[in-house]
Amino acid sequence: MGEEVKSKDEEETWMVESKEWYLLSYAPHGVPTTDHLKLRTVCFSLSPQSIPHGHLAIETLLFSIDPYLRSRFTGNLDGLYFPQFQLNQVVTIFGIGRVKVSNDSRYKEGDLIMSASLLVAEYCIIPSREIFGKIDPASGISLPDYLSSLGIPGFAAWLGIEVVGDPKPGSNVLISAASGGVGMIAGQLAKIRGCRVIGSTGSDEKLRLIKEEFGYDDGFNYNKETDLDAVLTKLFPNGIDFYLDNVGGKMLESVLNHVNKYARIPLCGMISQYNQVWTERDGVRNLLNMVGKEVRMEGFLLKTHFNRFGDFAKEMEVHIKEGRVKSKIKINTGIETFLDSLNSLFSASNIGKVLIQVKA
Repeated sequence: MGEEVKSKDEEETWMVESKEWYLLSYAPHGVPTTDHLKLRTVCFSLSPQSIPHGHLAIETLLFSIDPYLRSRFTGNLDGLYFPQFQLNQVVTIFGIGRVKVSNDSRYKEGDLIMSASLLVAEYCIIPSREIFGKIDPASGISLPDYLSSLGIPGFAAWLGIEVVGDPKPGSNVLISAASGGVGMIAGQLAKIRGCRVIGSTGSDEKLRLIKEEFGYDDGFNYNKETDLDAVLTKLFPNGIDFYLDNVGGKMLESVLNHVNKYARIPLCGMISQYNQVWTERDGVRNLLNMVGKEVRMEGFLLKTHFNRFGDFAKEMEVHIKEGRVKSKIKINTGIETFLDSLNSLFSASNIGKVLIQVKA
């Protein structure tokens, strides 16, 4: 009996309370609310005996808040490229965590890891195969940078510029959502390649940011422009050679009126369309321009190119350490801020990369 009591007491020392966000109902229109996403507190054990073989118990530190998450709450399969989250299940996310307990010899307590399969929770248990890799605390790179320049936004920007689009030196480049997580990095990568880079933003503050901090040659605030064709004519008197599309809709349509022959248009995302069902989204009426100009428009997904992540990380680390790529990062504190942080991506107030610091 004495041994049983001791075992029970030991088990209780491993019990933790963990706040977590789960999907109560789908949100096909607009931004999700507390009618759709709920926060609850659960209690579970982190004892070594409770961790399955090949799994890790993780204390989450930082979450990356990215626009693609919105597309997983709609409940519709209308051409969106990510599977839907399941009702009553905890949402998953890309982030950084600290290993608390390991049942995999490759990881030990205290290791810092990155994964795209962390639960939006203070603690979680995940298979070690879902780990991207360890983070070296002595690398000289901050943890937020691993979720910005070296995370999903940086990888998306790198693929759009270096792999899919491949703009040549001297190209006239337009980046939409230029002050966002992807756009700010894409513009800097295009400048490194020797391109002339213009950005579209949603405010004068963002416009100043991309020119003063990210080295854009020029830009415009689309909320102050009543005629997109007129502003593109002014900023691109010699036409557009390359357009990294992050917004879709009317911007994409206007760009197609100004593309040069053989222009390239990597489709990274279409944030202006995410909160609408497909029948309500803006159509692009001038796709015929692609034929006459022999334009190549190509969508891409990060998961298809994960075999290039090592190449990306190696290049980006050099850019960061040498000061050629910088990030603007907004860190919200506490897991409670998840819903507001997500919805901030779809407001004009958001600037740069949004993260949530769950634990210090």
